[in-house]
Amino acid sequence: MEEIRCGWVSDDPLYREYHDKVWGRPVYDPKELFAKLCLDGQQAGLSWITILKKQQNYEQAFANFEPEIIATFDEAKVEELMLNPGIVRNRLKVNSIIKNAKGYLAYTADGKDFSAFLWSFVGGKPIVNQIRAMSQVPAQTPESEAMSKALKKLGFNFVGPTICYAFMQAVGMVNDHLVECIAYQACVDSCAEHSH
Repeated sequence: MEEIRCGWVSDDPLYREYHDKVWGRPVYDPKELFAKLCLDGQQAGLSWITILKKQQNYEQAFANFEPEIIATFDEAKVEELMLNPGIVRNRLKVNSIIKNAKGYLAYTADGKDFSAFLWSFVGGKPIVNQIRAMSQVPAQTPESEAMSKALKKLGFNFVGPTICYAFMQAVGMVNDHLVECIAYQACVDSCAEHSH
């Protein structure tokens, strides 16, 4: 029987692996969520595969997405990053990761949980959609608009409602795999394992 996958996946092995094992699986680790949010912001105007292929370069360039380290990056460091061919050399995007790190630190300074904050927009558990065709997948939702507004208030940028929705799909806050996709049920099962 032919394996059915979501229509956005190409035959690229890296992309397939990402679709099958990562996209739509619930992520609860606050640092991992921070990294994914930053990477989704880098995607603006580009295809996700472009960023996926550069993910390791980003991890090296941005101290494995450790907010404490990124928040100390100064102008000289930004200039150095602008010469790094392994990342998207867009000054606004480079600076956005630094801004986001500062926003993350400000939010968590008094012990608040960044993961609980983000998951609160879906009521703490994944929204499981029943999508039968790619055309049914929204670009943004009221939940992603609310998340976008709240993140902007914290000083984050490159977190518009569309970026937030792509992020919510990627980290399993919504399951937007097609119902007949090979990864759909696995995502539903991994949600059940983590239900808190």
